[in-house]
Amino acid sequence: MSTKDFIEKDYYKVLGVPKDATEAEIKKAYRKLARENHPDANKGNTKAEERFKEISEANDVLGDPKKRKEYDEARALFGNGGFRAGPGGAGGGGSFNFDLGDLFGGGAPGGGAGGAGGGFGGGLGDVFGGLFNRGGTGGGAGTRTQPRRGQDIESEVTLSFTEAVDGATVPLRMSSQAPCKACSGTGDKNGTPRVCPTCVGTGQVSRGGGGGFSLTDPCVDCKGRGLIAQDPCEVCKGSGRAKSSRTMQVRIPAGVSDGQRIRLRGKGGPGERGGPAGDLYVVVHVDTHPVFGRKGDNLTVTVPVTFAEAALGGEVKVPTLGGPAVTLKVPAGTPNGRTMRARGKGAVRKDGSRGDLLVTVEVSVPTSLSDSAKEALESYREATADDDPRAELFQAAKGA
Repeated sequence: MSTKDFIEKDYYKVLGVPKDATEAEIKKAYRKLARENHPDANKGNTKAEERFKEISEANDVLGDPKKRKEYDEARALFGNGGFRAGPGGAGGGGSFNFDLGDLFGGGAPGGGAGGAGGGFGGGLGDVFGGLFNRGGTGGGAGTRTQPRRGQDIESEVTLSFTEAVDGATVPLRMSSQAPCKACSGTGDKNGTPRVCPTCVGTGQVSRGGGGGFSLTDPCVDCKGRGLIAQDPCEVCKGSGRAKSSRTMQVRIPAGVSDGQRIRLRGKGGPGERGGPAGDLYVVVHVDTHPVFGRKGDNLTVTVPVTFAEAALGGEVKVPTLGGPAVTLKVPAGTPNGRTMRARGKGAVRKDGSRGDLLVTVEVSVPTSLSDSAKEALESYREATADDDPRAELFQAAKGA
């Protein structure tokens, strides 16, 4: 579609909707007209086929809020489509009389809007080029290539148990594609690449998808760059990109777990032609701790207690990760394996609060006893001879 067609055609009239029509009204009108004029329903009817293309074209513009806004602004500037090109321009009657080459800042003298070697180098030319995913007319000096997003990078880091709980800043050495320093990212030895004639500098090509729709793919000739080196750079072989290594200080948030994948926006490979940087993904590995374990936001620890402490009760000191010990009260008759909770002594949560420390009691059985200890235990065994701890076990076994 030419710029002249874009300005002159009244897409609202094509779809039969008012200029203030809602998106729903435009969609409804398009579907109705598309069904009536679809080639499958009008085989051999060239008028219906042309009408269908016109309807699809109108919907492609009015059905996209951004394109519709640009279309309305352009038509308002040109007095609802009436224009007349200046000397040497493509004709067209209307209420305006000026040189489109002057307006768009790209036409060669006497060439008008569509003059050979011209093209839209800025101003409204950018509007029309962006609207139809076109960069200009055949690779002239005014054609603009599209920005290109940098690549995503994935890296790994190993943290100590304490660093994972409290958070840490670690150095990461990363390799990524960056603009080639030898050719300043142009891909051309002399720094003067030409615009790809296949995609006209956009880096993308459209192909028909059927039903009035089109699909966009990266251009295979320029590999999505929009530029082709005339004299390829020996370092990057004309790609404009080369491997670059850098070391970055990365902050790993508190509370990360083993195997977690963290996304850091904009910390990946640098973009091309003003495009945004990619993202950095960091996979975290956490070393084990000789004392503490982890269960979600809670830390775990196993604390040995004596038989007397478990049977009679008492207070025991419990270590915490990176902080002072806490004292927990062990109730009398505490069985082996019972878990108690020290609140606020666990891992850091996303909201800044902390989980708990889960303390599991393990009754310690001595491997050697003094004579007095043995006598005391013998006395205890005699005193509790009538108390059989396995009686309920056998009773349950018989019942089963």
